[in-house]
Amino acid sequence: MVRMLVAVGAAASLVTAPGAAAASPAGPWTTPPPPDKIVINVATVNGSGCPAGTAAVAVSPDNTAFTITYSQYLAQVGVGSKPTDYRKNCQLNLNVHVPQGFTYAIASADYRGFAHLERGATGLQKASYYFQGSAQTTTSNHRFTGPVDDSWQATDSVDVAALVYAPCGEQRNFNINTELRVNAGTSDPNKTTSFMTMDSTDGDINTVYHLAWKTCP
Repeated sequence: MVRMLVAVGAAASLVTAPGAAAASPAGPWTTPPPPDKIVINVATVNGSGCPAGTAAVAVSPDNTAFTITYSQYLAQVGVGSKPTDYRKNCQLNLNVHVPQGFTYAIASADYRGFAHLERGATGLQKASYYFQGSAQTTTSNHRFTGPVDDSWQATDSVDVAALVYAPCGEQRNFNINTELRVNAGTSDPNKTTSFMTMDSTDGDINTVYHLAWKTCP
């Protein structure tokens, strides 16, 4: 059985927006998801980790999560790699259409992948979140230290009282900027290769973002 390396990060909030209302601390995600479907379109996608045509978005049937799937997202150093391969990133600008009378917040995000880090090498998974028009960006970092040759998982989560929702009645695109970075450190890049990828068994990268819902006044 493959052992899953897990890194968990907590932040005051994953996303912020001017004038957004905080969730009630009465209980986690008390508003049920809307009965109608949400539609998420990728407005723009840019970055070395997500060349054109390699990123797709799927919404869960119950409207509680969406998954971004990549097919080419690999950072590496050492034998067989280019100097620029040590860092890969992807900037996604998502147009989220929610049913009338509802708004949403990103409650948590799950990242999964595989890492092969030689002894002395390090890896970094980084993510930044913000709504269009917001000057504030929240960033999370998850670090991994070799030797590692295993699957990994990282989770960014938000306390219920700190959830920040998209403003009601306004269309604000949601931006996600992710990054993978590998550093050779004290390992020998002339003899070894270290890499990190958000990768699943079918060769794709699956990143799941969990939604919290709230009714608008």
